[in-house]
Amino acid sequence: MKHGKDKFHLVLLLMVLLQASSVLAQDEKAALDLVQVANQNGFRLENRTVQVLTDGSRSGVRLDEKPNANEGVAWLPNTVFSQGTIEVDMRGKDVLQRSFVGIAFHGSSERNYDAIYFRPFNFRSADPVRRVHAVQYISLPKHDWPVLRKEFPDHYEKGIDPAPDPNDWFHARIVVANETIQVFVNGNPTPSLTVKKLSDRQEGNIGLWVGASSGGDFANLKITPKQSR
Repeated sequence: MKHGKDKFHLVLLLMVLLQASSVLAQDEKAALDLVQVANQNGFRLENRTVQVLTDGSRSGVRLDEKPNANEGVAWLPNTVFSQGTIEVDMRGKDVLQRSFVGIAFHGSSERNYDAIYFRPFNFRSADPVRRVHAVQYISLPKHDWPVLRKEFPDHYEKGIDPAPDPNDWFHARIVVANETIQVFVNGNPTPSLTVKKLSDRQEGNIGLWVGASSGGDFANLKITPKQSR
């Protein structure tokens, strides 16, 4: 009888260890090497080019500035995302109307996606109105920022407190659920933005996003899909 109990405990222990190793493997796979993707020409590019970037301990990519161009996206290869968490380090610059950096998701084609993006030039602006326009949610093609600002003022865009340095790297964690999206900045446990999704898209591609004429830097991208139960 004792032998049977010992065997049961051994099997239970092995199951726990296998489950733990599986979770670890999934977590490791969530981190994407942007440099490797760029070196293999793996991005599907819209309106921008991509260069490998090394800045201290960060290795990532830079989307180039393109004057008078529309938004640009570097879509990741073989990545379909539904719900979960997207984490990334980003860097723009403190130049008025020249720096818009973010993440597009649930993408299906050009200008058919949702996105969270930041306006670094507003992070620490002396103008209180501009400070409220620091982080923005959009859902194209119907709900771009001018429509949302006019119809729902200050609802789909918010300020960030404490405000990051507009010329430095900052970390964003975007949590996409079935009906809501939350954005956390630089490890703050309080979300800077919480909104209800405006599209009925349930899945799609993920891309590195920059606004009209803007460029931007991206590193340490990690995608963690919500685990089905």
